[in-house]
Amino acid sequence: MSFDEMDVDTIWMDGEFVDWDDAKIHVLTHGLHYGTGVFEGVRCYDTEKGPAIFRWEDHLQRFYDSCKPYDMEIEYSPEELTEATLELIDRQDLRSCYVRPIAYYGYDSLGVSPGDCPTDVTIAAWPWGAYLGEDALENGVEVMVSSWRKHASSQIPTNAKTTGLYVNSLLAGEEARRNGYVEAIVLNKEGNVAEGPGENIFMVRDGEIFTPGLSQSILDGITRNSVITMAEEMGYTVHDDATISRGELNTADELFFTGSAAEVTPIRQVDNVEIGNGSRGPVTEELQSAFFDLVNRRTDDHDEWFTYVGE
Repeated sequence: MSFDEMDVDTIWMDGEFVDWDDAKIHVLTHGLHYGTGVFEGVRCYDTEKGPAIFRWEDHLQRFYDSCKPYDMEIEYSPEELTEATLELIDRQDLRSCYVRPIAYYGYDSLGVSPGDCPTDVTIAAWPWGAYLGEDALENGVEVMVSSWRKHASSQIPTNAKTTGLYVNSLLAGEEARRNGYVEAIVLNKEGNVAEGPGENIFMVRDGEIFTPGLSQSILDGITRNSVITMAEEMGYTVHDDATISRGELNTADELFFTGSAAEVTPIRQVDNVEIGNGSRGPVTEELQSAFFDLVNRRTDDHDEWFTYVGE
């Protein structure tokens, strides 16, 4: 669904609520030319207790932390951004939505050094369904291992959610889609599994759960962290600093993606090799069910992970 088909009309920009169609920047904005921006993607769920943003404080902390390698200073406090976000959701009467805060070097000069370019901050929110397709959550997705590699943290910080770095994700994802797949898996420079273009990845083998660690050049995903916590509470052994070879993908019992957009999405096929029985596996299904029970507040577990709209 395009933005023009959505019932959204307001964006918060640098302290003001503006009409959606008026939320514009100058063509010589530094971040447009050099990718000098950081962002977050956060889901707000229509829960039994009302609209609730999932792990907003953790996303906000990563938002500020992502600015640090770029000497980018956000002039708004976390409390101000929280207030703006809650009001933005409320103004548009959104019950379930995706929230996108972004900070970027704005318009002043166009040398590679941002110089005196301001740090502009924008927050948008809009309805967004299943990221990888409406049937992906139940039936899983077909993916390919991309020929593009994930950059190393010695080249560009991988623990910062930087706008420009998603060119790497775009290349991998579009390569997969051109070849008839839904999504990609990206290897790191050593040839081991890193992540998806916009997701972390988990492998199930012999009833235990494995996921690449931060040393594998991955983003420290907040949904990843949530699933690890939940799985351990459910009694699973989780190896959260695993090194997973490309070949291990094909022999896994189960594979699944996690992410704010992807949530918990099964992987049923890698490079034309069927994973497990070629459908959502039992461990994935149990974790996925527990995750959606949690985010829809059908359980009181981890209420501290939620910021309720209207409170």
